[in-house]
Amino acid sequence: MLPRFLTQQPKPPPAPRERVHAVGGREMPLRVVENVRATRLTLRIGAGGKSLRITVPPRYPEREIDLFLARHQGWLEEKLARVPDRPELRPGVKLPVLGVPHRIVHEPGKRGTVEKTAVDGEPVLIVHGDRAHLKRRLADFMKREAKRHIEPLVAKHAGAVGRPARSVRFKDTMSRWGSCTAEGGLSFSWRIMMAPPAVVDYLVAHECAHLREMNHSRAFWKLCEELCPRTVEAKAWLKRNGSALQAIGF
Repeated sequence: MLPRFLTQQPKPPPAPRERVHAVGGREMPLRVVENVRATRLTLRIGAGGKSLRITVPPRYPEREIDLFLARHQGWLEEKLARVPDRPELRPGVKLPVLGVPHRIVHEPGKRGTVEKTAVDGEPVLIVHGDRAHLKRRLADFMKREAKRHIEPLVAKHAGAVGRPARSVRFKDTMSRWGSCTAEGGLSFSWRIMMAPPAVVDYLVAHECAHLREMNHSRAFWKLCEELCPRTVEAKAWLKRNGSALQAIGF
């Protein structure tokens, strides 16, 4: 019989606690997440300013969490005041594709497709089919554009680092723009297709650099800048404008 300490399974982390926190007259969902590696409290605002998340060490007292939130109330109100309104996608609104604003035009005559073209020199996205499905069809269009544009960039940058990507997936992630697993699986938010080409290239270079450097060390950033010389500029653009892209309601 094995000793007891060898048969015991590690306890799973406790489920996140859900509660509501009032900020500037708004009641916002707040998720409290315990993390065994956390040494301090970390407060984050969800994409689009729709939720809050606080990461705490295990068994952190609820009273201390309340005091922490009270101390950061002014910071929360200031940050949330800067979050842009969530624009509704509808005919006449402009949606950026690779940084270029395209006016949305609805033409129900054909079956449900999206056509990227120009009318009198103006870039437009013509959405066919039922009006009720306009937003979903635009989201599907952006996913296809992401696959068409990003997969060749992955091949280029992964080839440069000498580590192949095992898979490339596209999601509508709200917490991060991209990720790389230890097994070499890459994931990207298809919303990045609204950003300029240099920013898209930076994001792909960033995740491909993780195929060799699974960290954010000096070696990682050096490799990232070798793959994408405009890393600093593109990273700053995404920090300034990323929330606005995440706020668009598809």
